[in-house]
Amino acid sequence: MALRKEEYMYSYGDYLHWSSEIRSEIIDGEIYDMTPAPMRDHQEIAGELFFQIYSYLRDKPCRVFVAPFDVVLPRAGEREEDAKTVVQPDIVVVCDKTKLTKRGCVGAPDMIIEVLSPRTATKDMTVKLKLYERFGVRELWLVHPEEKWVHVLLLREDGKYAGPQAYDASGMPAVSVLTGLVIELPRVFSEDED
Repeated sequence: MALRKEEYMYSYGDYLHWSSEIRSEIIDGEIYDMTPAPMRDHQEIAGELFFQIYSYLRDKPCRVFVAPFDVVLPRAGEREEDAKTVVQPDIVVVCDKTKLTKRGCVGAPDMIIEVLSPRTATKDMTVKLKLYERFGVRELWLVHPEEKWVHVLLLREDGKYAGPQAYDASGMPAVSVLTGLVIELPRVFSEDED
């Protein structure tokens, strides 16, 4: 849900002064509340995806990060602290180490994975999808925990996403930006028998 105080455009500089107890994102100057914390199935799925990518990337130059991890997306010519967009995707893969800072990533990551939650699914599949396309995120995965599907969107040369390519819980999609990595969705969507 977007929170707007009159017509003020919030920036990354504002964000850095907020309480760390409040999880939020800023998209084009608007605040989006991210509380409460995600559900357990969301965390288990994000954890398994992170594990598979992290295991593959050992001794390779790209890095993978899990939320909370700030991704600052400044417009051309905009200073980092003046950027009107900072998001916290569930999983981020960055291959250009010059984009990494002590706080996170400045500029488009190579890959983003959003694990959908009932509260944020609409925003993730519309507002954030368009945002990631606009800033040039090469590969975007949308993961639905309850329905057990993954949509993979790849950025075309014209700067628009193709697809999506859809996979169910039995799928084995390859990660386009990480040649040789195939994600085992049966492990991602395996259910705890407890």
